[in-house]
Amino acid sequence: MDLLHSQLAALQQKLSFVATDPIDWKFYVQVFSWSVTLFESYLLLRQYPLYSKTSPPEVLVDHFDAEAFTKSQNYGKDKAKFSLITGLFKQALDSAMLHYGLYAFAWDMAGGLIGYFGYSSEYEITQSLAFAIVLFVISSIPSIPLSAYQTFVLEEKHGFNKTTPALFVTDLLKSWAIGFVIGMPFLAAFLYVFGWAGDRFVPWLMAFLLAFQIIMVIIYPTVIQPLFNKLSPLQEGELRTRTESLATKLKFPLKHLYEIDGSKRSSHSNAYFFGLPWSKHIVIFDTLIKESKPEEVEAVLAHELGHWYHMHPTKLLCVSQVHIFTILAMFPAFLHAPQFLRAFDFSAAISARPPTIVAFLLFQMILSPLEAVIGIALNSLSRQFEWEADRFACEIQDRLSAPEMKDMGERLSRALITLHIKNLSTVWVDWLYSAYHHSHPTLTERLKALQAFQSKRDRAAKKEL
Repeated sequence: MDLLHSQLAALQQKLSFVATDPIDWKFYVQVFSWSVTLFESYLLLRQYPLYSKTSPPEVLVDHFDAEAFTKSQNYGKDKAKFSLITGLFKQALDSAMLHYGLYAFAWDMAGGLIGYFGYSSEYEITQSLAFAIVLFVISSIPSIPLSAYQTFVLEEKHGFNKTTPALFVTDLLKSWAIGFVIGMPFLAAFLYVFGWAGDRFVPWLMAFLLAFQIIMVIIYPTVIQPLFNKLSPLQEGELRTRTESLATKLKFPLKHLYEIDGSKRSSHSNAYFFGLPWSKHIVIFDTLIKESKPEEVEAVLAHELGHWYHMHPTKLLCVSQVHIFTILAMFPAFLHAPQFLRAFDFSAAISARPPTIVAFLLFQMILSPLEAVIGIALNSLSRQFEWEADRFACEIQDRLSAPEMKDMGERLSRALITLHIKNLSTVWVDWLYSAYHHSHPTLTERLKALQAFQSKRDRAAKKEL
């Protein structure tokens, strides 16, 4: 532990310029945030012309009829327009909040709110909670109309929306309530660890965040998700039999098999698993069950179980811990730099003892370009995991000595095509746009890879004969 802290101290020494050099941090945040937003807009403009193509890629020609392809192109075009406008609009709002010193104003307002109840500024955690609420209210007001437009205009236009106005408002209130019930205690504990551990907070905070992630894995499906969707045991039948048999053969620790009423809000479909290492749950959207044959859904689940087999969730968790550690390791240099807050219009008195939540929020803004690059790297890693899971599905018959699964790759291909057609997913994708935004390979890439996996396996089988 002493070695760790000595290395962290050496890092802080290298970052000492944050507290000594006269840097206009507000200007750099504006430049950084606008650079990221304009780059994302550029990517949308690269992608947009592809929505004007009149036929799908050659590998998909036999699977898309003209009507389905036209609908997919129109949906992608409308989503791109919406993303471009909302991205620029949100950035303009964020930029205005920075320019006019809204964060300093929100901190002062939070101080006034707790002062009304008899608390002084010495109660930093209490004021920080009030500060978070003030910022949440300010940021939520402009986002509600955008969310409503996306749901009741864009999604409605293309036949996906199943949400009623009453359900929209109910979901909004529920999400706010959950954010308050979980977010406020989490933030209070987060700040308490900072104060309690002092400059040696990094390992303690890492442990706290990891424990919180594990707790959320437990309570999200059992407490939070049922507030929005109904999870029912999957009915007896061919799909349940196939799924349980697959899980048993792979020694997947399946505890519950659910069907979720995703159609309550949208026509989009999916399947996933969650849970602790010794107790897993599989969830299948009712829309997927309705639109695909049982053997195709089984292939989708074989892909998902490939993620489990190769320990992809665990690997991603480890990567996220390294990411979090890096951020926390750099943060003290900014926390102990009064002029850092002064650059964002905070008073000299507040900047002399920077509130942790404020310094951390502004520090994250500084990291926005780095986070964009890290996002690209994580997407690349995620796509590699998707290839592995697809390959696992193709090779599952060899792993299990189950000749009845020899066509699993073909089934997965059919299922992916069905999902893309029903979800009106984009089939023409610019490579740079995909690298930045997509955690999954494109449909064309996956189909070609599945064919290659299957051909390689077939050649290997012939050699054995």
